[in-house]
Amino acid sequence: MSHLTTPTATGAVQALGVGVPGYAHPLLAPVEWAELTRPGTPLHWAVLNVADGPGSRPDPHCLEAAGKLRNAGVRVLGHLDLAYGSRPFGELVSDAHRFLDWYRVDGFYLDRAPSDRADLSGTRRLTATLEAVLGGEAHLVLGHGTHPHPGYAETADQLVTFSGAWTDYRWSQVAEWTADYAEAKFVHLVHGVPRTHLDEALRVARWQGAGTIFFTDRAGGRGQSTPFHSLPGYWDEIVSRIGPGVSE
Repeated sequence: MSHLTTPTATGAVQALGVGVPGYAHPLLAPVEWAELTRPGTPLHWAVLNVADGPGSRPDPHCLEAAGKLRNAGVRVLGHLDLAYGSRPFGELVSDAHRFLDWYRVDGFYLDRAPSDRADLSGTRRLTATLEAVLGGEAHLVLGHGTHPHPGYAETADQLVTFSGAWTDYRWSQVAEWTADYAEAKFVHLVHGVPRTHLDEALRVARWQGAGTIFFTDRAGGRGQSTPFHSLPGYWDEIVSRIGPGVSE
């Protein structure tokens, strides 16, 4: 299992960066996908969601987009919907193999991951299998959207401990157990963040110990990831604030 906290060649630890939970299809969002390959973008990973997963056959447009990201040094994660633990194990593993065979993904974003202790053993079995599918080098992100049982922290590289609206995020509280882990462990996905509150949102992320974020001014709608399908209006400002060499 890879870790974002691994020191670089210079001995530095990777700082706050962006994780893209899934743009629209490359034909519908060509600008968004192109922006992810811009040199200097502080991007930790981007999620590829072809058709609520890998789809039924290889998509040449998604294959091209994934290839460009890999060539730019961006980690590409395949989207797997756990449906809060209700999807069959074999179905998920089959989707994972298709993602790897067709798009050569570097890991997986496990959307709608369960959060309860009762589902912990099943999730641990799945993540161990996904690591084996990618030869032990998989980067795994559990998309809980809230603070799960602490045991989940040992089952994946990163946990999404907040996914929701700015009106909730600005008053949110961090679980005490998160203090036992490095910032690289946690992801915050926030929609409806006004441009005038972007700095405040970044302060909340740093204060709560998030290592990866995606903030957007787009409003929430149907489906957890809908607001994240396009670039935020202040993308350039996010890049400039948390880009290489930028610190508090």
